Formats: sequence, structure tokens, C-alpha cells
Amino acid sequence: MIRVREAIVVEGRADKAKLSGLVEGIIVETGGFQIFHDQEKLALIRRLAAERGVVVFTDSDGAGFLIRSRLSQCLPPSQVKHAYTPDVPGKERRKAKPSKEGKLGVEGMSLAVLEDCLRRAGADIDDGGEAEKKEPLTKGDLYALGLSGGPESAARRRMVQKELGLPERLSANGLLAALNALYTREEALALLYPQGAVKVLEDS
Repeated sequence: MIRVREAIVVEGRADKAKLSGLVEGIIVETGGFQIFHDQEKLALIRRLAAERGVVVFTDSDGAGFLIRSRLSQCLPPSQVKHAYTPDVPGKERRKAKPSKEGKLGVEGMSLAVLEDCLRRAGADIDDGGEAEKKEPLTKGDLYALGLSGGPESAARRRMVQKELGLPERLSANGLLAALNALYTREEALALLYPQGAVKVLEDS
């Protein structure tokens, strides 16, 4: 596993799942062309870009380049790096037939190739040397705050996410990833405990 400082932006779940086998860090899905209409997701990507930078890692086909172009138009160039997969003909295992252009995408590449793509893009990679790994916020923290695992958790998350300027439709895992991307554990707890989750608990 490698730790990547920037948030990596991919097209879909299969791409995220593949990269999760290589990268310890933040991976955000655009939902394909949904990013053209999902202003909340775009706002989150903008925020991540400003906080830590992003690496756009879409497929090297026409659809992937349209999504890449859209993100490039919406983000300052200084906050964006671009990773490109090589042109390799083939078909991903889960698909019944090849893509329109017959090329493998992110999910079809080996982890070694994906790592090489990230390094060529100039991603800020920590290979596990001397750098101290900070303790992240955990799913247990969200549970303790009533933001996960309870009958009212989804409603509470929506209220807290709105208060923090995050997409209201985030799942518990999505909220956890966003908080860990944007804040240290201490900062997140300071936001959630007195101003966020407890306020929601008192108001419910």
C-alpha cells in the first residue's frame, strides 16, 4: 500500500475498489457523467482540491476525457494533477463486452501499472518511511456521536453535513472519508462534538 496525500478522483465504484487495493487515502467517485449535474459533489471536490490537491484519474477513453475536461474547467490548475492509464486493448472481467473504444480502464489495470501512473502524475506519495501517520476519525467515533448505526443517524448526518458544508447525501462512510480528508481527528471532533452532533442530538 502507498499513502497519497492528494484526493484521487475516479469515475465509478469499480475504479475506486481497484485503487483501494493500492492506495491508502481519499478516493472520490464522480458517478460518471453525474458530475456534470451534481453540484454538491463538485463542491466537495473543489474543497478537497483547495485543502490537499486532487489527482484526476479517469479512463483514457472519450468519456473519461470529457469528465477530466469538466473537472479541469472547474478547478485551479495549481490544485490538479492528471494521471493517465496507458492505451491497452481489452475488456474488464465484470463487463459482458469491451467498452466502446475497446480499451481497459482504471479497473482493468494491474496495481503496479496504477502506481506507475500515479508516480508519473507527480502524486505526493509516502512510501511508508519516517513520516508519522496521524490517527484518523473512526466509524466508532461516528457511532458514539449518533451519526452511524442508529435509527436517526441518517437524519442527523444530513443536518451535520449541511452545517459543515458537505454534500447532504453522504453515507456514513462518505462522511468519515470527507472528515478525514479535510480535518485532523482533533479538528473533526471539535466540530462535531460541541457545534455539530451534540447540537443535533439536543434538537432531536
